[in-house]
Amino acid sequence: MQRNRLIAAAGLATVVVEAGWRSGTLNTAGHAAALGRPIGAVPGPISSAASAGCHRLLREFDAICVTSAQEVRELWDDRVPIAPEAARADPDRIRLTDAMSSRTARDADDLARRSGLSAERVRSLLGLLALEGSAEQTPDGWKRTA
Repeated sequence: MQRNRLIAAAGLATVVVEAGWRSGTLNTAGHAAALGRPIGAVPGPISSAASAGCHRLLREFDAICVTSAQEVRELWDDRVPIAPEAARADPDRIRLTDAMSSRTARDADDLARRSGLSAERVRSLLGLLALEGSAEQTPDGWKRTA
């Protein structure tokens, strides 16, 4: 229980992805709501037991249905700057950004090869870049936006 409180307090928003009716994640969402933090939900099919908790959040906690990284960013509102200075100084982020093109979409494996980073690291950084609006995913891969 203490862990759920810490997680809720540490984040600017809480996003729950496919939680069951009695999921522990719902406790974290409840603590976030008590702290006045926004709650997002990524539910699955209405017929899935694994989605019941998210549907409950949408009904009972006025959670926002989240379908993209940009919508997660919108939950944060203007509470933080888009790209903190420390994030811009990350050498891996710089290598990945340099490997990306603003015109040609490239998949994560190609970006890993071009940047010299592991594919796992590239995928995690791509998610962060998408959240801050520096990259976008297209059907053909990833492009730099800024």
